[in-house]
Amino acid sequence: MIYNKIVVRYQDGRINKGATNNFSPEKESFHLTIVNALPDTKPTKVSLQDLKAVFFVKTFGGNPKYKDKNVFNGVTINVQRKVKVTFKDGEVLMGTTYDYKPGSFGFFIFPADSQSNIERCFIISASTKQVSFI
Repeated sequence: MIYNKIVVRYQDGRINKGATNNFSPEKESFHLTIVNALPDTKPTKVSLQDLKAVFFVKTFGGNPKYKDKNVFNGVTINVQRKVKVTFKDGEVLMGTTYDYKPGSFGFFIFPADSQSNIERCFIISASTKQVSFI
């Protein structure tokens, strides 16, 4: 079974790190096994409507000294569009998307910075202030 390493950021500012094998943007919830949880701990049910975004990451620690750059320094696939996302909390994320549609519940974005610890991110549209194509 394939598990994805994810960082879950809630609209209220909470953050959880862990792994999931049943995330789907088509479902209302998924299960998260919290990193470093005791072996008998059951996975936590996470409701998508409570989230700001789900970050699929390379490592849980990342590089604390590295600050993601909102510049396109990697290869962009032609079928994807460049986008700038401004969250309600002021965070800005730039990347590419192939499935953003205004009014949709959420969408995936791939970071502009190829050195980012983020592989891809599912953004909940309700947590955004502005989404613009660039």
